[in-house]
Amino acid sequence: MPRDTAPAEALLKDIFGFDGFRPGQGEIVDAVAAGQNVLAIMPTGGGKSLCFQLPALMRGGVTVVISPLIALMRDQVRGLREAGVVAGALTSGNTPEETDEVWDRLQDGTLKLLYLAPERLANTGTQRMLSQAGVSMIAVDEAHCVSQWGHDFRPDYLRIGELRRALDVPLAAFTATADAETQEEIVTRLFDGHAPSTFLRGFDRPNIHLAFQPKDGPRQQILRFAAARKGQSGIVYCGTRAKTQTLAQALNEAGHTACFYHGGMEAPDRRAVEERFATEDGLIVVATVAFGMGVDKPDIRWVAHADLPKSIEAYYQEIGRAGRDGAPAETLTLFGPDDIRLRRAQIDEGNAPPERRVADHGRLNALLGLAEAQGCRRQALLKYFGEAAEPCGNCDLCDSPPELFDGTEAVRKALSAALRTGESFGAGHLIDILMGKITDKISQRGHDSLPTFGVGKDLSKGQWQAVFRQMMGHDLMRPDAERHGALVMTDAALPLLRGQETIQLRKDAVVRGAERRPAVKMLVSEEDAPLMSALKAKRRALAEAARAPAYVIFPDRTLIEMATQRPRTLDDMARINGVGAKKLERYGAAFLEVINGEAEVMHPTRRKLAGRDAGSLYDALMERQAALVRGEDGTQKPLSCSAGLLAKVAEQKPDCTHAMERILGDKKAERFGAAFLDVIAEANA
Repeated sequence: MPRDTAPAEALLKDIFGFDGFRPGQGEIVDAVAAGQNVLAIMPTGGGKSLCFQLPALMRGGVTVVISPLIALMRDQVRGLREAGVVAGALTSGNTPEETDEVWDRLQDGTLKLLYLAPERLANTGTQRMLSQAGVSMIAVDEAHCVSQWGHDFRPDYLRIGELRRALDVPLAAFTATADAETQEEIVTRLFDGHAPSTFLRGFDRPNIHLAFQPKDGPRQQILRFAAARKGQSGIVYCGTRAKTQTLAQALNEAGHTACFYHGGMEAPDRRAVEERFATEDGLIVVATVAFGMGVDKPDIRWVAHADLPKSIEAYYQEIGRAGRDGAPAETLTLFGPDDIRLRRAQIDEGNAPPERRVADHGRLNALLGLAEAQGCRRQALLKYFGEAAEPCGNCDLCDSPPELFDGTEAVRKALSAALRTGESFGAGHLIDILMGKITDKISQRGHDSLPTFGVGKDLSKGQWQAVFRQMMGHDLMRPDAERHGALVMTDAALPLLRGQETIQLRKDAVVRGAERRPAVKMLVSEEDAPLMSALKAKRRALAEAARAPAYVIFPDRTLIEMATQRPRTLDDMARINGVGAKKLERYGAAFLEVINGEAEVMHPTRRKLAGRDAGSLYDALMERQAALVRGEDGTQKPLSCSAGLLAKVAEQKPDCTHAMERILGDKKAERFGAAFLDVIAEANA
């Protein structure tokens, strides 16, 4: 399929308003535009969608985008249309008018991107329609959904490989999280096992602050964290549906605007929450993991986990929903022994084959290792994904390194207590034995006569709880579901028990969230904050009028640049990242008026050249023309070039009389040609 002549960089600026690619984007765009089969694994917020949207504009025909959520598709279509791109979606949420418009654009050949849910591929008419639509490429978003053991598995994704074969077109698959096993599954199911051009872009999201805390009154911990970030959009993930409702209520009672979301809600209620989150500033959604995949809101400023996530991949994906605009964002993950017991039980009691359960325990171990890390958390996280990194300076352990102690003796005492009681009890009973407490349970079983009874009086109950939690975190002990959660020693503990190894543990200091870490850094300086608020108010008003999310007008990052650089002209505004030609035309004057108190009036033809060299050349040509309207002596019949003709000269920059005559015609070239050539030469000097 032939590529259009417009280079990627020109389209990047004119359509999307960006001066350059983010790291790694350019080579992926080139590979996709060239028609290669591509697998790109990029961090959430790394600009995946641009890597198929831009090639779609560079290639002839229609690009079909398979995407998992209606809300995500609608957001991307709205964003593309705001940028002047003809895009549409065929979803169950369409109005008849929206569906008719998509068909009309398909038939007249103007549609560039067609979004479909994977479920639509089950419809026999869909493939027939696509075979007649001039499809030149398939893009698959959230490609990890093809993995049958992934938490986001979508059976209809298995039909995409069949569609690729039927249409015989290149396929580009994108995901933010895919370990080696999932990558292999993607290649098998989408590319028939033939390795595509694979791009693995760094997993680091340096703008996101990472923090974990042991649970100590978790509801209050979340409330304190939210209070320090009041007015900012956030997500709180919970392990149960019931907790989403009670925690959302607590946040509302504390003065926040919050709502809950879980898979048990009716579809219209879920859609209403998704719509609110997309359009309202400062809303907190308290949700199970049913909420989030495909969330395209770029200005989520924080994500908190009220319960430990399922795995390190799930954690990475969920925190990655914060700060997609590149501005500062924060995370907090709470965890405790009950979380570990629950996650171990879910793995052990699941239907997965034994080898899969071993792999899932390994993933959980990696997450627990991150939770109990003693050095930079980002180093630990990136190491899991195969990347080396220096200490980041943007995590809680870099902010305040933990105090460590030699926990070898304490761990041996704990292991001894478990072994001498037949590995039949949980941490609470074992701690009572170690601390020498006489309880009915201890007396009835004669555990007060054990050699380990009372050997741990040097530590408090809270300290012993921290020791047992860290032992579970280091996978030295596991709760056994068949023994009602009794702690059982693992093989990893044997070297410690035999005196062959030692272990360092952290002294727990449960620090209040609001005190440990201040609110997210201000997005702009105190001096620019009033203007930033005014720009947000203008954006909100325009978004409400368009019934679109605010970030579809401009993301926070673009407003930050406006507030700090304070553009005075449309040329200045066109140089702001995120202001493409269509958005400059629609919104440029409105935002200039907020910044300067008045808006610049500019001819539409000139506005199309705003921010480019051709714009200043146009102005110089216009000025030289004004001096020659009646000829050099001022006595000839008035003659002038149209704005479109001047723009053509400014863009093509003819370098000889013959080339100038081809643009202007003989009569106008006679009067203006030599002077215009002088202007162009001066500009090139």
